Amino acid sequence: MSSRVITRRRPAAAVAQRTSVVFLRHVDWVLLLACAAIIAVGLEMVESTTRLDPVDLTGRQQVFVAVGVVGMAVMAAIPVDAWRRVLWPLYVGGVGSILAVQLVGFGARGSERWIQLPGFQLQPSELGKLLVVFALAGLLVARRGEIERASTVLAAIALAGLPAMLVFIQPDLGTTIVYGVETIVVLFVAGLRARHLLGMLALLVALIAIVLTVLPAAGVEVLQPYQQDRLTSFLDPSADPTTSGYNQYQSRIAIGSGGVVGKGEEGATQTSGAFLPENHTDFVFASLGEQRGFIGGALLLGLFTIVLWRLLRAVALSSSMFGSLVAAGIFGWFLASLFINVGMTIGVAPVTGIPLPLVSYGGSGTISALLALGVVQSIVVRSRMAGSRLS
Repeated sequence: MSSRVITRRRPAAAVAQRTSVVFLRHVDWVLLLACAAIIAVGLEMVESTTRLDPVDLTGRQQVFVAVGVVGMAVMAAIPVDAWRRVLWPLYVGGVGSILAVQLVGFGARGSERWIQLPGFQLQPSELGKLLVVFALAGLLVARRGEIERASTVLAAIALAGLPAMLVFIQPDLGTTIVYGVETIVVLFVAGLRARHLLGMLALLVALIAIVLTVLPAAGVEVLQPYQQDRLTSFLDPSADPTTSGYNQYQSRIAIGSGGVVGKGEEGATQTSGAFLPENHTDFVFASLGEQRGFIGGALLLGLFTIVLWRLLRAVALSSSMFGSLVAAGIFGWFLASLFINVGMTIGVAPVTGIPLPLVSYGGSGTISALLALGVVQSIVVRSRMAGSRLS
């Protein structure tokens, strides 16, 4: 007499539902909620600073956020190590799109950074921040154990240096610096010794000094005079408050006038009177300081501190070296963007034109930042799931 073993297969819908529940259980909800709060602040600031604009920029920003959130969910669903199989096509495509700006792009405020697409203005350098991180992580994982070799360090510098040079030519010094910070942070987490990193920083400072002082003294103008003035005027914005120091001078007035609790939307005369330039993009933090005061600015910086903490946690939590390096690069991206943007609004950093992630108006910047956060969620979720299976 033969016996048959009857096996029951779970319905596909039940399996998918269980997988979704497990996935959501391991999401970094602290990071997600902090980012949601920052986005809410950003939408409020775009609405309050552009309410007299004939174009509905708030509605556009809401669309950008919605697209970015969908992209974040997609990136979270893809295992981060899967990107290693398509790193180089992505890198070549990213560099090519940045190069295309020089050929078919258009400019604004002295820079050529955008490519006009149907219904959307693409800024390839923003998406390049994530692609550079992927490429650096892939290179260093492939050369694991060779991080101290000069050839590895030079290869990493060249990998990030090519898009950085193309972005610098646009010119976009802020994004160029972000690429540099990403490179340094990824190399540090990969194991490069501190003295070598200090040497790289010294070289970077020397190059900046050469571009700003030595070459102009020798009659070689790398930057336009107005660009040099913008980079050096932060040392004393009041020395020329009507031209090169105008942006920072007005920004400091706006933040200072906000006091502790702010002047509110109606009382924020620097913003509503259009004295503060780019008050919904580069100088959105100054608008926040004027409207919500020290308390509002401190709360936003507190939210960003939580985001940076969770990004660092993802570096340590990742179950793969590639994931750790990618999370480290994204941490460097957000840290540099936060320091440069807030620094230039309060007068401790030069005006380089860089958005405040998830707050400043802009499609490319918002979507790219949310895609990067989706990658971090992918790292965290799979690391936690792997840990729960082992326990």
